[in-house]
Amino acid sequence: MDASVGRGPTEARVLGSSAACPVVVDVLSFTAAVGVAEEAGTAVYPYRWRDGTARAYAEQRNAAAAVGRSVAASLRNRKALARRPARQGHGTASRPLAVAAAGERRPDGSLRPAPEDLPGAGAVLSALCAEGGAAVLTPEARAAATLWEATEDPAAVVHHRGSGRELYEYGYPQDVAVATEVDTSHTVPVLTDGAFQEAAA
Repeated sequence: MDASVGRGPTEARVLGSSAACPVVVDVLSFTAAVGVAEEAGTAVYPYRWRDGTARAYAEQRNAAAAVGRSVAASLRNRKALARRPARQGHGTASRPLAVAAAGERRPDGSLRPAPEDLPGAGAVLSALCAEGGAAVLTPEARAAATLWEATEDPAAVVHHRGSGRELYEYGYPQDVAVATEVDTSHTVPVLTDGAFQEAAA
């Protein structure tokens, strides 16, 4: 399996331009929320801005705008997602796979790496390796997978650092609890016709 990893939107665009299967990981909490919504049968239309245009975008699609926070690859569905590239022929030299650790935005728009997203990307890469046998990972991707495998209690890391602490402070500890339920979801959200929807088998 050929797979690479990057952090933030700039690296995601660079890696994704040559990847047959781009994968986004945002542990807290967009990709986890997307998975939870799809388990309930809901399609999720991603929208970049949190301003008045988001509600207009939702209304155009006869949808409801999500407020404040949301949670495609996550700790919850990493094994389910790992089985899909193998079935679809992704993760080979001719159809490489790229995993992006999303991170956060600072007020000036620059990337603030989220401490939970790189091990989250590593969790996905580790599952991909286990599913696909011998894998050809870039050094960065191998380091991310090793980081995940060497972390004794990943859920504790998410709960007590960065975005996890922020969600506790904002009164959303349940979001952190749901996002750290490792391998509990069989949903694989795929961006199709502008919305994240359950992948066809």
